[in-house]
Amino acid sequence: MAQTIRSGDRKTIFITGAASGIGRATARLFSERGWFVGAYDVDIAGLASLEKELGDDRCMVGELDVSDKAAFDRSMEEFSRATGGRLDLLFNNAGIGAGGWFEEVPYEVAMRVLEVNFIGVVNGVYAGIPLLSKTPGSLCFSTSSSAAVFGMPRTAMYSASKFAVKGLTEALSVELSRFGSRAADMMPALVDTPILETAVDHSSGEPPGLAMKKNATPEGAMRLVQPEEVAELVWEAYGSDRVHWYIPAEMEQVDRARGGGVEPLRDQFKKTVLGGS
Repeated sequence: MAQTIRSGDRKTIFITGAASGIGRATARLFSERGWFVGAYDVDIAGLASLEKELGDDRCMVGELDVSDKAAFDRSMEEFSRATGGRLDLLFNNAGIGAGGWFEEVPYEVAMRVLEVNFIGVVNGVYAGIPLLSKTPGSLCFSTSSSAAVFGMPRTAMYSASKFAVKGLTEALSVELSRFGSRAADMMPALVDTPILETAVDHSSGEPPGLAMKKNATPEGAMRLVQPEEVAELVWEAYGSDRVHWYIPAEMEQVDRARGGGVEPLRDQFKKTVLGGS
């Protein structure tokens, strides 16, 4: 198939989960700053409105279930044709959540969380490395979570998937340097995105994010962050060699506190979640 380069000499970013929330805010920001954006999601209507907003000369959109490796490979090949094989930033951002006591979350639901949140990232890295390795200064960036600081009760599989992303990122930060490329992730705490309302709690029926949103603090590690703030962090990460990024910044102190052992955090969650002493 003949190659049709749409990106010109612009830098390029491939974003999963781009139809809403963090992904959409990032697509807007990078497009505004002159990048060519590849926006992918399962939300076709959201992608259509994003394409209309940005203009088809500044982006390309496509339906993609990140857990489907063959589909991911096809999407990346399509993107490669549009950019002449250039990929400056791969943003593995797509994710889903599910809440409830571990044994009450259906097995199929738990596996789906892993498939999207972790296997989806793995698929992205496999699809993206051929382009990243040929693009000087490229970055493989993934959305982990503050749930990778300490495993969050009632969202155990979500936490497990995000810990996995964090570990994979650390390994890739070494391996990708063979190509002059980088790997990094971010660990946002409470971000005002649709996942707060769409993730189902299989124990109480109330989306777990709603309670978290109600209990958000005015400032500090558990303040409510807007997607646009996170997009700015992605922009900053591209220009840095740092591996882990935190938002709010105070969340880094929570992560560092693990050096003294996780038992204090465990005991704190026992009090807040279980009402224990």
